[in-house]
Amino acid sequence: MKILVFPHDLGVGGSQTNAIEIAAGIQRRGHDVVLFGQPGALNKRIAGLGLEFVEAPRPSHRPTPWIVGALIRLVKERGIDILHGYEWPPALECLLAARGSRAVAVSTVMSMAVAPFIPKQMPLMVGTEDILNRERNFGRTRVELMEPPVDLGENNPMVDVGADDFRRRWGLERGSFVVATVTRLAAELKLEGILSAIEAVRRVEPALRIQLVIAGDGPARREVESAASVVNAALGRDAVKLTGQLTDPRPAYASADVVIGMGSSALRAMAFGKPTIVQGERGFWELVTPQTLPLFLRQGWYGVGDEPLSASSSLAGLLNALHADPKRRTALGAFCLKTVSDRFSLCRAAELQEDFYRRALEGQQQNAVLRNDADAARRFIAHQFSQHARRLFGPVARDDFNAMEKVLATPSGHGPTIRGRS
Repeated sequence: MKILVFPHDLGVGGSQTNAIEIAAGIQRRGHDVVLFGQPGALNKRIAGLGLEFVEAPRPSHRPTPWIVGALIRLVKERGIDILHGYEWPPALECLLAARGSRAVAVSTVMSMAVAPFIPKQMPLMVGTEDILNRERNFGRTRVELMEPPVDLGENNPMVDVGADDFRRRWGLERGSFVVATVTRLAAELKLEGILSAIEAVRRVEPALRIQLVIAGDGPARREVESAASVVNAALGRDAVKLTGQLTDPRPAYASADVVIGMGSSALRAMAFGKPTIVQGERGFWELVTPQTLPLFLRQGWYGVGDEPLSASSSLAGLLNALHADPKRRTALGAFCLKTVSDRFSLCRAAELQEDFYRRALEGQQQNAVLRNDADAARRFIAHQFSQHARRLFGPVARDDFNAMEKVLATPSGHGPTIRGRS
């Protein structure tokens, strides 16, 4: 098969990293794969995996006509069989480009909600069982599960990723209890938890001597820096470290005693054999254990709590308990590594993706249905109108289907109930 993979952007992030790594796995299975998109920090990763990259036109309002035109030309020139868009803008652009051609458009959505204007007949993969069931109830007939995979060849405790150099570079003290989070510093989905984690540093037991490493960058960086400065000043030491965006974040995982994360970041922490605390919203903090694993397998590596005011105290309690029990940390780290090895390997994901592509090609005749999905068109127009109206009164979420209000009640009226212990 000849496959074009189109991530929604190439900044550091879970969905786009999954797109690139699965694409490399597909290429290793003997298929021709090309990556398409605007250049970003992950281009180095694309090159390192031996994938071809084709630069996309700069996007404007999505879907962008000149992006669709570039995709149409690539389909004709390369004989592309599959156009694979990650998240809704590339999905719609791939769908439009597939019109009148032999190519089949498919989509993967790793956001916490699926845009309801992605046509119901479009072959779709989602990241959790809860979302899978929700989308089937919405009427999608070609939706399947793709849990975020981890490349265990490059993410495991035996790989030397330079953890000692990382600790020296960022002034991590010998004997300190290092808690790391690798995350985008974004207002949507992330910021509340990041600020709670910073405040938790001040609330842990003084003897813990914690250092929190925040690896990442984004539009909320100024707020995060301000909160870190307040806590560092109060404690009289560099207890919170901001590294900025790391092209290779593996040393941050490897150097930590405990990792905080959500989605793919949590899984990568687990691959390094680290005790992992899953971050969510509204005060959700949950340690990955044999007892909590079924919750995460169902709803994803994320949750919504019901005690936001006690979020930092809850996290501080978890960290105090882990620090006091090294044997439990070791046991939980081993459990996390086994979980990822058994269920979330990249090899397994590439096999699932290849089968998904084959089924999409076998159902190619259904593309005619996609082109005439008037309901999807109406939902898209309603979404665009809603976004325009909201801009008149303030900023609009950049990740508009990862914001919490979308998770709790998506525009299609099939919002999930995502709850977990805080």
